[in-house]
Amino acid sequence: MKQIAQYQDGRLEFQDVPEPVAPPGGVLVRTTHSVISLGTEKMKVEQAKMNLLQKARARPDQVRKVLDTAKTLGWKSALEKVKNRLESPTPLGYSAAGVVEAVDPLNTRFQVGDRVAVGGAECAFHAEKLAIPDMLAEKIPDATPSWMAAYTTIASIALQAVRQTEPQLGDRVLVVGQGLVGLLVTNLLSLSGARVLATDLQESRRDTALAMGASQFINPGRQDLQGAIAQWTEGYGADAAIVCVGGSSAVPIEQAGIALRDRGRLVDVGIIKIELPWKLFYEKELEVRFSRSYGPGRYDPTYEWGGADYPIGYVRWTERRNFHALLDLMATRQLELRAITTRRLPFDQALDVYTAMASGGADSEIGVVLEYEDSPTPPTVSKEESSLKTSRPEAPAPRLQKPVEKVGVVGAGNFARTMLLPTLKERIGLGTIANQTALSAKHVQKKFGFAEASTDASATIQDARNQAILIATRHHLHAPLVLESLRAGKQVFVEKPLCLNPSERIQIASALQQNPELTVHVGFNRRFAPLSAELKRALGNVTGPKIVNYKVMAGRLDPHHWYANFEESGGRIIGEACHFFDYFRFLIDAEPVAVHARPLGEPSGRLPFVDSMVASVAFSDGSQAQLIYSAEGDPSYPKETATVFASGFSAELVNFQRLDLHQKRRKKSLRGRSKGHAEQVDAWINYLKA
Repeated sequence: MKQIAQYQDGRLEFQDVPEPVAPPGGVLVRTTHSVISLGTEKMKVEQAKMNLLQKARARPDQVRKVLDTAKTLGWKSALEKVKNRLESPTPLGYSAAGVVEAVDPLNTRFQVGDRVAVGGAECAFHAEKLAIPDMLAEKIPDATPSWMAAYTTIASIALQAVRQTEPQLGDRVLVVGQGLVGLLVTNLLSLSGARVLATDLQESRRDTALAMGASQFINPGRQDLQGAIAQWTEGYGADAAIVCVGGSSAVPIEQAGIALRDRGRLVDVGIIKIELPWKLFYEKELEVRFSRSYGPGRYDPTYEWGGADYPIGYVRWTERRNFHALLDLMATRQLELRAITTRRLPFDQALDVYTAMASGGADSEIGVVLEYEDSPTPPTVSKEESSLKTSRPEAPAPRLQKPVEKVGVVGAGNFARTMLLPTLKERIGLGTIANQTALSAKHVQKKFGFAEASTDASATIQDARNQAILIATRHHLHAPLVLESLRAGKQVFVEKPLCLNPSERIQIASALQQNPELTVHVGFNRRFAPLSAELKRALGNVTGPKIVNYKVMAGRLDPHHWYANFEESGGRIIGEACHFFDYFRFLIDAEPVAVHARPLGEPSGRLPFVDSMVASVAFSDGSQAQLIYSAEGDPSYPKETATVFASGFSAELVNFQRLDLHQKRRKKSLRGRSKGHAEQVDAWINYLKA
């Protein structure tokens, strides 16, 4: 990926660097926008161009560190340390927005695909990918454009300054400096009900300051600041002053002190020389405060990187809560960002801005937004899968070159004998039945008319006479048998689930890509039920997003059932609840983009896993689906109930026995019996024989 790097000899360049990974508890973000903070970054660029003596004068704190090193390790080590520091590139940027690409398993707030505002000089660089801790990211409201959200961190500096000022309705506040942060301070003060007198030496900032909410604008280089303050405040002086400029002169601090009334408050935001005239500040008993960056939590590693939030009852506005407040203001357009955005340009042209900045040609710039090349957001399946890139073909299955004459079956349990084999027997030739128990294999051979019985699944799959394979074994064998069947060139029907983990899914997808003439049909029977077809037909006339709620009262699992063996079943959530995620996809007919699921309680007793949960799925068309899968409840309650809401439409499907359709103030009830097992097998055979 590309990132802007700055060297201490003044060089700036794009560098190709390795992509980061999500930090513990954090997220990996694909950057869509970042904002150049002209004041802060110009200072860094200018310092980088200084010679060693100038650097020493600008950063006496760093000189002291070198001297301390020389005392303890000697001058050679000290000079080597300085040399290494000067040779090392540093990043630029600290305020950005993007899309979550990967989520660390410890994070519970974000999903892949979420748009987020991110901050931090340690992580939110001008770079194509960013590794962000949880507390330095906040989800962007739908109504807030990403380019606006990229200002969030810079705006938080302004918001923290306003919070430190504690303005009250009607207060008169002097804002010294109308750079990017100063203009945002002006805007936020006006939103709080304060009146603002804005000052800046650049006359070009006048119109912008007034557009951001200032009552008056004074250029101290041309106008009498103190006279204007006296007139504006009826001789009392300003209630507060916020200094948003930097530099080596203490004049702005003294001017602000003169402008304040008795017991007024001065808040410093900029990196400026602080010299407080004793007589002036003593006689007025002025209060001086510093505003620290984005708010409480800043520079606290246990908060920012450890994820330890401060209780809201003790710290109302942390830096993350400041992010949230600003994003809400952007959503309602109360924060005026268009007026301060002087340029939006592609990321690969960013160095032009820095070049102009170094030569003094960027003085007219205020807010410069860098726009990164956007790419499609991958759909979210789970946090564990968020970093796995796989393909999911949605094209219709290819037409077979030659009809299938015989099907081999692996697995002869009660489900296969009851739900699948009766339909299979009536429609197509049966080759080999393979089962681990010889007696069961022989019984099924006789009952359904298979040509042969076997206990060898591999031999059945490899037998050329079995042109298609139906797999109805226990779950842990599904993926290995599907892969073996595909490698043997067989069409496949496998009972759900297709597999038990992402790695198996990837292998199957790869095998299908290598053999495009083959197909895998998964036993999601509910979409084939007659009442499902009626519901889908009714939904075909409905426009707009849908809400689907599916309640499953599965009942408690017998600890002796093979489903209680996690190694074999993968648990009920993967083994059974997968049905209903497929059903959501069938009804909504849009791509899932985010999944959030939570189990009920913790594993306890004789079951090694939780088998009750609530999950929600967001779809690309705005639809939402919710699954409640519960092992708790009373047996008299229906096992499965699906409810659908859409524009002018409601429906309820109960146990696939009754479907109630509500539309145009009329109710239509339909009856059914089948859950779709026979219809699904029939559809597969029709495909094999076409």
